[in-house]
Amino acid sequence: MAPKVLCALLWCVLLAPPVAAQHLRDRIRELFTFGTCGRPLCLDGSVSAANGHGDHFLPDLIAGNSAVIGFLTDAVGLSAANTPISASGGGITYRFVGGLPVRTSESAGPVFAERAQTLGRGRFVITGNLTGSSFRSLRGTPLDQLILNFTHQDVGTPGLGDPLLENDVLEIHLGLSVNLLVTTLALTYGITDGVDIGVAVPVVHTSLQGRSEGQVHPFGSTAVHFFTGTSTDPGLRSTSATFGSATGFGDVALRVKANIESDERLGLAVMADARLPTGDERDLLGSGHLAVRALAILSGRFGDFRPHANLGYMLRTGERRADALLATVGFEQPLNPWTTILIDVITEWETGNGALDLPGTVFFQFPFSRSVEPTNLRTTRDHRVGGSLGFKFRTSDRGPHIVTNAVVPLRQGGLQPAVMWTGGLEFSF
Repeated sequence: MAPKVLCALLWCVLLAPPVAAQHLRDRIRELFTFGTCGRPLCLDGSVSAANGHGDHFLPDLIAGNSAVIGFLTDAVGLSAANTPISASGGGITYRFVGGLPVRTSESAGPVFAERAQTLGRGRFVITGNLTGSSFRSLRGTPLDQLILNFTHQDVGTPGLGDPLLENDVLEIHLGLSVNLLVTTLALTYGITDGVDIGVAVPVVHTSLQGRSEGQVHPFGSTAVHFFTGTSTDPGLRSTSATFGSATGFGDVALRVKANIESDERLGLAVMADARLPTGDERDLLGSGHLAVRALAILSGRFGDFRPHANLGYMLRTGERRADALLATVGFEQPLNPWTTILIDVITEWETGNGALDLPGTVFFQFPFSRSVEPTNLRTTRDHRVGGSLGFKFRTSDRGPHIVTNAVVPLRQGGLQPAVMWTGGLEFSF
């Protein structure tokens, strides 16, 4: 009898519909839902009063400021997908001459930038990095000081303001805290002296918490829009809060690099990589869309001073995802036999129309002309410039390198942390 009961229970479990889990993307939407109405920007008080005005701010969410909300959530997933992975050619590199390995570089190699030298046939580099970011600003505006103003639906005479209730504005103050912790395991292998292939697998932990305060600003003497109460005793302010976290695989990267020319002084190579949409965009673990990057790599050697430059293009698929021109310049400099310092300037310049067009100024025509700005975000392009400072410490002749690095934004664009830190180990053999 027991086996039959067990089989029946197992059959019920297999046939049961999956429980709908709430994802992190939905958590951000909760910040625009007040009370028990269950819909963003729906005003409980006006709905229960049956005055027909409870949903009059919803069309603005669907149209104007929804672009800002979508951009904010997309920016988190895109930041997870764009977390830098280690350089493909770290550690000592070789080529074979007469069947014997000859070193082509004795330096530790960059942290995130690329150099022209390839590893050498049959050589491996394995890296394990932990990278952390606590985001602080969106286009230079602090994440705990975001303001979105939602204006009323135009229900009367064309042009906002008639009837008088169309002058009401719903103002929302947002405070967000978003954190990313990305653990990446990367493997690069030299299939020939001049060609390397690699794969990088990130595991992403995303956490967020947020609070919001909604304030209705009535224009007339009688309130028709309110969260609680009645038109004679309205509740014009309400708050909401949310928090959550998710952990899972991020966007896996596949890479190939080919050396074109290399001598004692200069080296030239090309590289292509693809970020696959393997991270769950619903939980802000990845972008949800394919991204492909192509780079031209130039590196040099002048004594112990080793400069490098990368120039390329990033193609991103999907809506609200802009392509970008990429440029990185920097150098590596041994300080002693065990320590190398690495300095880079990493840039990303949006092309096309950009990922976000902010809603324009809203103008009221009645009873007099005035205007309201939908948000306190700046109208600017999301170009990025970061300064990178890193160190590699050699533990022994055959031991791993210890890697430390910090990237600080030098230009405010998109979603930015105060600093992005990295620590890890790099093995070459």
